[in-house]
Amino acid sequence: MIIPFFLMNTGCPRRCLFCNEQITAGSRPARIEQPAFAAAVRTFLAHPRRRVGPVQIAFYGGTFTGLPRTEQRRLLALAAPFLADGSVSGIRLSTRPDEINADDLSHLKHAGVTTVEVGAQSLDDDVLAVVQRGHTAADVVRAVETLKAHDFVTGLHLMVDLPSDDPARFAATIERTITLRPNTVRLHPTLVLRDTRLAEVFARGAYRPLTLPEAVNLCKAALKKLTAAGIAVIRLGLQSTAELEAPGAVVAGPHHPAFGSLVESAWLGERAEELWSAPAVRNARLRPGSAAPGANAGPTFTVAPADLTAFLGPRRANISALAHRFGVSSLPVAADPALRRGDLSLTLNGLRFHANRAGRITVTETGPVASPRGTW
Repeated sequence: MIIPFFLMNTGCPRRCLFCNEQITAGSRPARIEQPAFAAAVRTFLAHPRRRVGPVQIAFYGGTFTGLPRTEQRRLLALAAPFLADGSVSGIRLSTRPDEINADDLSHLKHAGVTTVEVGAQSLDDDVLAVVQRGHTAADVVRAVETLKAHDFVTGLHLMVDLPSDDPARFAATIERTITLRPNTVRLHPTLVLRDTRLAEVFARGAYRPLTLPEAVNLCKAALKKLTAAGIAVIRLGLQSTAELEAPGAVVAGPHHPAFGSLVESAWLGERAEELWSAPAVRNARLRPGSAAPGANAGPTFTVAPADLTAFLGPRRANISALAHRFGVSSLPVAADPALRRGDLSLTLNGLRFHANRAGRITVTETGPVASPRGTW
């Protein structure tokens, strides 16, 4: 559970080509004060549908480590009582890669900061220069390595289809990200927002944003690679706000309020097709007589509960399309809490084919006593 507070560009040395935080973060106070802060934390903690597990207070937006040290300490002190009583387990914050200094990290650690998310956006120097980020890919590498060396959980923010980017450059950014091995990644396509310099570039015809299907496909490929590498993708697409959904806020670009679900649905559908086409599954389909007595010969997919909605797709469109491609009249889907997100199992003709997130497939016989048949 993350309790977010937004700093609204404070600490940022510049405004990037694409940035309009009034839209992406929504309307927020210019300064975070103790009474409102404490009330917000208590409201989150008392929510009847709060998530089970560790709780973090997050300072998002802006560049936290670019703030004056006195302001950093003031903000961190707001969270201190909740850390002291154990209701909050840690603090996370977001910052720029060129504002990470090994000499300044000890006070963050002492104040209870456990997670630092770095706004990289790209690991291509030409792209970074065009969008006027003011840092290089080498700064990102140094920041991640420094944070990991100081035992911070480390995340990267990446953007798809920035001006001058292309699919090959973005794929290279993903490969470099995998080499860096951050703990998490946030990924979203570039949107042309009102009152940004990118909106001016778009108006001149000098930038063509991705279509929604193009953005879904690029993010799906990135999600597949990052997940297989053991890097958690914790957000796909921008968090929806009333300001973002207001008419005219998004001038152009692949905006969808459920963008993450579209990407996850496409990814799980692709993985289902890959599993269905695996040689062992193909053999099982061709030899239905091999099913154990009493076994259900029809195909049934099983996913983690958190993946069920995405796997089914809006109005079951994803699963209906898969059933059509597989040539079956129906395709039952079950949820199993024992599976991790991204795992996928197929039960067919007395055999269970389980594919983990890295694509490794294990085969067992179903029935009263499951027995292994092989792994590859």
